[in-house]
Amino acid sequence: MSITFRRMRAIHVDGTPSEVDGLTAERVRCSIFRVLDGTMLGAWATVTSDGEAHVNTAYYSYSEDLVLHFMSHPHSLHCLNVSANSSMAVAIFASEQKWTDPGRGLQLFGRCDQLRGEDAAAAQRAYGQRFRTYADWKSSLKPGDAALDYRFYRFVPHTVKVLDEAEFGDGVWIEVQVAR
Repeated sequence: MSITFRRMRAIHVDGTPSEVDGLTAERVRCSIFRVLDGTMLGAWATVTSDGEAHVNTAYYSYSEDLVLHFMSHPHSLHCLNVSANSSMAVAIFASEQKWTDPGRGLQLFGRCDQLRGEDAAAAQRAYGQRFRTYADWKSSLKPGDAALDYRFYRFVPHTVKVLDEAEFGDGVWIEVQVAR
């Protein structure tokens, strides 16, 4: 399965519409996966029960239909937040980018849930394929290690904002609604 978009628009950094020559869903899809391939770590934002913002960093894997997976402890604040309110935003970008170079990154908005059963096993396999040392790390855990309780989570974005200045122009975001 591959992703499709319901709506796509170019927006300048000041919020005004922007024109991008030759803007196609395929160019945007390629840009999204270039960013996902180019970094391993994301910032995952949730909302606490008090309505406060919270952010956590986590490594992730992803699928061709733009579903992201991460693992974390179910009693961590961000996972407790997700269990009460599945709304999540994720920022993915390479932190070593130079300020003067064309920027590249993603902002994703959607829903997150903890996986169980075969869904969790499939996420673990995908994670292990992306992070080849995952199996060794997991087998090295000692009894009582809190990491033994880690669970896999699935993030399904409904909206993606793409910043790829080398591809789409300076200060231009491409916003897409993901069809599910």
